[in-house]
Amino acid sequence: MSAHTESRHIPEGELSTGDTPLVVLRTTDLRRTSTHTLIDISHRLRPRDYTIASLLDEHTTLTTEHLTSILFANPTTCRHRLQLLRRLGFIDRFIRNRPGAPNPVCWLPGLLSSRYTALARDDSPPTARALRERQDRVYSSPTLEHILAVNDVFVSLLVHARRHPGAALTRWWSERTTAAAFGHRIKPDGHGVWTDGNEETGFFIELDRGTEPIGRLIDKLASHRKLRAEGGPQYPIVFVLPSRLREQNLHRKLTDRPEPSLVVATTSPESGLDLAGPVWRLAGNGRHRLTLADLPSSHGQPGPLAPGPAQPADHPLRLVLGSAA
Repeated sequence: MSAHTESRHIPEGELSTGDTPLVVLRTTDLRRTSTHTLIDISHRLRPRDYTIASLLDEHTTLTTEHLTSILFANPTTCRHRLQLLRRLGFIDRFIRNRPGAPNPVCWLPGLLSSRYTALARDDSPPTARALRERQDRVYSSPTLEHILAVNDVFVSLLVHARRHPGAALTRWWSERTTAAAFGHRIKPDGHGVWTDGNEETGFFIELDRGTEPIGRLIDKLASHRKLRAEGGPQYPIVFVLPSRLREQNLHRKLTDRPEPSLVVATTSPESGLDLAGPVWRLAGNGRHRLTLADLPSSHGQPGPLAPGPAQPADHPLRLVLGSAA
């Protein structure tokens, strides 16, 4: 088998359901694509392509389904576009091997999209070797399922916004960006600002997959309490839990270890899958579930630990808003 032959042919952007181990499927060779520049392919790129580059840079990896849901009207159109971007060396991909389950195609920054996002920040672009190692780290990461699950949450909000005029996810920061923006006082799985009509709700998300003791979840609140005391915003900490039982156990623990200075809200699949809807139960007041927009939230006083309301530059889809992607 030659270096450019894939061990198993799977159409670009499709899902595999077999249990045969799969290798990482890549652009044919970074040495070949490295001879191209952004200028060389600039006539082929559209605002939506730059949006894909920015999203992959910020959020590590997104599946074909994620990108279809938030940027395309048709799955076939999405797959064809991603194929083209891969052939251009703009993005890359691998197949997540999960024996006995669907194996999503996960997209990563390629050499040219990495160059674009780095230069747009006035950073030095990665070398081909550094990018290859970064890609392999994502593929091999023990937290990959967690990363994809967190991205599921935010993608679901973007999907809701596509279907409901007046609603918008106006800020979506990864764990890395969130930690840096709040002085590394906290390390939630992400931060968002949700707008619905005149209501604007900032929130920190903690996605729980049931792998930690409940006490560990509550321990995470101490850093949020410290952030509040040092001038941080009054954003709710929202826990997305895997089951109603797990959610009930967390609320019992919160009764024993209350955090009166914080707003804590929870949800689980049994309450509904539309996370913008009335699925959120407040700690200490769980009689009625609230929508995301109804959760108590305040940006607080402007300061180094309070970034304030979302700005147009924060919008995750800012490059395609008002354009013909």
